Amino acid sequence: MAAQSTFSLPLPPTRSAAHSNSRHPRVTASNSAKPPSIAGRKLRAAVVGGGPAGSSAAEALAAGGVETFLFERAPSAAKPCGGAIPLCMLDEFQIPSHLIDRRVTRMRIVSPSNLVVDFGQTLLPHEFVAMLRREVLDSFLRSRAESAGAALISGLVTSVEVPSSRHAPYVLHYLAGGESRRERLAVDVVVGADGANSRVAKSIGAGDYSSAIAFQERIRLPDHKMEYYENCAEMYLGNDVSPDFYAWVFPKCDHVAVGTGTVREKKDIRAYQRAIRERANPKISGGKVIKVEAHPIPEHPRPARVRGRVALVGDAAGYVTKCSGEGIYFAAKSGRMCGEGIVRASEGGERMIDEGDLRREYLKEWDGQYVATFRVLDLLQRVFYGSNAAREALVELCGDEYVQRMSFDSYLYKRLAEGNRWEDVKMLVNTVGSLMRCKILGRNREAFKFLGGHSFNVFGR
Repeated sequence: MAAQSTFSLPLPPTRSAAHSNSRHPRVTASNSAKPPSIAGRKLRAAVVGGGPAGSSAAEALAAGGVETFLFERAPSAAKPCGGAIPLCMLDEFQIPSHLIDRRVTRMRIVSPSNLVVDFGQTLLPHEFVAMLRREVLDSFLRSRAESAGAALISGLVTSVEVPSSRHAPYVLHYLAGGESRRERLAVDVVVGADGANSRVAKSIGAGDYSSAIAFQERIRLPDHKMEYYENCAEMYLGNDVSPDFYAWVFPKCDHVAVGTGTVREKKDIRAYQRAIRERANPKISGGKVIKVEAHPIPEHPRPARVRGRVALVGDAAGYVTKCSGEGIYFAAKSGRMCGEGIVRASEGGERMIDEGDLRREYLKEWDGQYVATFRVLDLLQRVFYGSNAAREALVELCGDEYVQRMSFDSYLYKRLAEGNRWEDVKMLVNTVGSLMRCKILGRNREAFKFLGGHSFNVFGR
């Protein structure tokens, strides 16, 4: 579908982007009758951002009967990302096996003192963590959205004009033609999937949040060294590689991704990167850096994720978990849930929707399924990533087979793992013992009290 056909919606009088963004006019839900039917056309939606969140939203919208336009600034670009996805995502999102670079069955966790634990002893023969390159996954998901009927527009959305009346259109201003041509597009609904620095979020006044920075180098190793990473990934903990997160060495098709991240000391990110390269040096020396990448990562959900007929998903909404740093699955899931919610609310694109519809069909569903997971992982990060002593305790706990089984079941299948009460008690006692040995229990008493009351089973929400 050509972009020119999108201008059949009447465009309101032009306002400057500065005027639109400064006031953040809000179109709220009304207690009056439901929004009217749309005569002679389908509901029109713009999805800004063509990563897993945006592509999944666009696919759901287009397949459900909504006229859909998917914006992606740089279709060939690759986001710096570890690229790990859970097993359940392969089936749930029908990811073909040929996209998988590596099937990781050994996750080695290295403590600040270089104590090593093999985290993966409880995996069943068919279980693994899939490693992919983001440029490969993102391209596949965008193509599938196009096949479902979404129109892909290669362009940079610079601002969104928010309407002052309830059913007037949103107007997207964007640069097309290699960012040399200014264009406008009027739509009924906007889905912001444009990352941590979301322009859509800024346009609707969704509020700020703290963000981390992820820095990663792709390193091509000699064949004999690449063999070590055939089915193995590594996580390194310590103040030297990150004061509040972990560093990683994740295998890809013909190289490894070596990176780290931090929210507290962003200016020192290159020093942390040097440190992870030094600690992993015996296994990656002799390799050649083929790409250097950096990207902001959200630290928590935005204050507002729905406003008017605009919804935020993925990184734009802040859906990256603490402690594990997982974002791909939650991005794709939030995009699909949002798209399907809009389809339901609009009755297959036949009527207008409002903020109340988005809150009910998308936000309420999302929070009901995942808000507990995000809160608990936030607490776990505060308990175990605050000092090297706490990190030593975490690695010690990861050596326990029951901890491994519960964690992997929850991660791989995104469900509550069925625990054993006696084993849960033993795990709690072991956790207390590790924290006491590391002399950190007192500093985190309130957080640990919460965790003890909920057990580690909440990982699987």
